[in-house]
Amino acid sequence: MGLKLLLVDDEPLARSRLRTLLAGCNAPAGDVAGEAGNAAQAMEQMRRQPFDAVLLDIHMPGADGLALAQALRALPSAPVVIFVTAYAEHAVAAFDLEAVDYLTKPVRLERLQIALQKAERALQGRQAAPAAGAPDVLVIQDRGRTERVPVAEVLYFKAELKYVTVRTSVRSYILDGSLSELEERHGAQFLRVHRNALVSRRAIRALEKHYDPEEGEGWAVRLTGVEESLAVSRRQLSAVREAIAG
Repeated sequence: MGLKLLLVDDEPLARSRLRTLLAGCNAPAGDVAGEAGNAAQAMEQMRRQPFDAVLLDIHMPGADGLALAQALRALPSAPVVIFVTAYAEHAVAAFDLEAVDYLTKPVRLERLQIALQKAERALQGRQAAPAAGAPDVLVIQDRGRTERVPVAEVLYFKAELKYVTVRTSVRSYILDGSLSELEERHGAQFLRVHRNALVSRRAIRALEKHYDPEEGEGWAVRLTGVEESLAVSRRQLSAVREAIAG
């Protein structure tokens, strides 16, 4: 069975082209269950029925695609988001909103299929809650092999452009997922220190002054088991101080 999709784009021709491309996708397939020409119409569609994923343009009349993606994250059964846009410069902002992929127009069939596969994996990750009493693990695909990494061994998660780096004291892994989903599932063990990073509460060693060439003077947290420090945003500074004091 395919993914249940909502297409959001103010250009009917763009939606038509996506429908044509989706007809050629089969691993997984994409079932277009709704369309919208702006953010208000999209939210109305979401109120009527749930969707697995939203293929979302950025530049639209009224609220843009980035604002809509932010609103979708607050829904009880939030769909995963794939941005489809003619503008490449919004990629960083899109991945800050935990989009599973960012496609630039004109979209190629092969690239669209990869985006649907990422959406499917993200949805499967949400459903893969650990069994009661079983050790909490991450299942990571790495260079042709599948590894089970105990969450207790993870020192931090850091969001990059299209993936999440999982760092243990031994090595780093690449995880196809989103930071918000990891925070939702493992928030008791991890603390958000920045919009792009979660750190293990048990591994926090120190909070220290830090200079970043782009952001200037600020703060960073040091963790037991790794040499590098991680920047702490001003918004999260008090939470980190509390974690150290506690």
